[in-house]
Amino acid sequence: MTKTLSKLVSLGMAILAIVGCSSVPQVQVKNVYQGDVIIYGGTSGAVVAAIRAAKSGKKVFLVSPEENLGAMSSSGLGMTDSGKTHAIGGLSREFYKRVYQEYKDPKHWYAEKRSEFGGQGQGTKAINEKEKTMWIFEPRIASIVYKKWLAEYPNITIHKGQYLDRDNGVEMKDKRILSITTLAGNKYIGKMFIDAGFEGDLMASAGCEYTTGREGNAKYNEDFNGYRDSLRHNYHNFGGLKVDPYKIKGDPSSGLLKYISAEKPLKNGAPDKKIQAYNYRMCLTSYEPNKIPITKPENYNPEDYELCGRWFEADPNAHPLIISRMPNHKTDMNNKQAFSTDFIGENYAYPDASYEERARIAKAHKDYQLGLLYFFLTDPRTPKAFKDKISKYGLPKDEFTNTGNWPFYMYIREARRLVGEYVMTQHDCQNTKATPEPIGMGSYTLDSHNTSRFVTEEGYVQNEGDVEVTIGASGPYKISYGSIIPKRKDCRNLYVVCAVSSSHIAYGSIRMEPVFMILGHSAAAAAVQSIDDNLDVQDIDYIKLAKTLRREGQILNVRK
Repeated sequence: MTKTLSKLVSLGMAILAIVGCSSVPQVQVKNVYQGDVIIYGGTSGAVVAAIRAAKSGKKVFLVSPEENLGAMSSSGLGMTDSGKTHAIGGLSREFYKRVYQEYKDPKHWYAEKRSEFGGQGQGTKAINEKEKTMWIFEPRIASIVYKKWLAEYPNITIHKGQYLDRDNGVEMKDKRILSITTLAGNKYIGKMFIDAGFEGDLMASAGCEYTTGREGNAKYNEDFNGYRDSLRHNYHNFGGLKVDPYKIKGDPSSGLLKYISAEKPLKNGAPDKKIQAYNYRMCLTSYEPNKIPITKPENYNPEDYELCGRWFEADPNAHPLIISRMPNHKTDMNNKQAFSTDFIGENYAYPDASYEERARIAKAHKDYQLGLLYFFLTDPRTPKAFKDKISKYGLPKDEFTNTGNWPFYMYIREARRLVGEYVMTQHDCQNTKATPEPIGMGSYTLDSHNTSRFVTEEGYVQNEGDVEVTIGASGPYKISYGSIIPKRKDCRNLYVVCAVSSSHIAYGSIRMEPVFMILGHSAAAAAVQSIDDNLDVQDIDYIKLAKTLRREGQILNVRK
């Protein structure tokens, strides 16, 4: 095994080394910092929120658990889930303009010419020369853009590797957060706080109401929430193929193959607490001078992937990866079809888990994906056309250099979700109701990945949970101010950027990187207004906020 892959195998333990156990006594405060806006999280939404607050002259602390900023935008998701790009405004659009400008530098095109790059985005050009935006990019470029952008504001102080003390680290009085303290002993006193993490740790530790899993359809009168075994036409299940789930084919007494649940399926639309699957968005490369070959992982066991092998036997045309082209012959690889990079059923505990348990879950996902890649390359049942295609790829030497060339951030598609002043639902996303007080727009498909894998009554394996439903002909939809603020009874000086208040199926559309940056911009603008007007987040003048956002290029209402 190479030293690089050895590092990959131990990646999930890195967080443990930083934070130790999750259940700890009162942390001893070592350093005290005071500012106007305290932002907790290292996501794209966190970065944009910090920049917007700083633009108003506020003293900002960006407190990030991660050593690398930008989350998915700088961790492999370079094929932007853009939806309708004309609904992306403000600082979110500026990010994609800055990516465009960064790529004007010839030094960034070391494996191909800019004029040769023909990547195609999701319904939009990869490089839009007219708008001067770029929607497809390498992770390293996103990191460069964020770093340069943040450096323009000396009133932003960035503290990395700072994990919130979730047990005792949120000091509150009269439903207002006074300070937060990290496990490293840093205390941050502020006027307004923004939770910009996917997990919603700050809002949960502040006592805000939240939920996890899937509501039933009945709760919000939706069509695509809850347990979902009705959309078998999209090939993210087993496509009607009769794939045997048992260790010994045809013998139920032999037990189930790995990664298949023995639970009986629920009625479609029924509620449960399960979470749609996570994975890593793999940035690989076919450019030989920049490539590290895929080799056998240390703990590899081919039996873990027997179900995949049987699927290959049943479908010789299987192609279980979306391979999206990035600049310099790199990829954004994502889950596709019945058995792929989505680690179905292995993340249910993640949202409320301790830091230690989350690290174990992340490491298990990494181990699973590395093993799957090796299985694809070595198992004789892998379809030849697919094997020939992926055999040319390896890890890129110039990406994720401090995490063993493997993405530093697992794709946490959904964790906790705030139950705030307003709950976004399918009806908002499909424009079948009037959404109050918009602060930005979304436009992506109602998108949930598979959630569980079970055995049908006929005795074959089946996936459930996948939903891919367009939002409808009415075009982009409004996202309400009420969805980023807690209920008044819970907290009065907190904004929530990523773990927003929405139903499971609505979150499936909202949870896109451009939208998180839109919400980071709007939340920070509202936080500044709340400070200046000395008002709780539930009491600010929305009309005044809307005027500010429009002036700053935020899109609050467009047609299709």
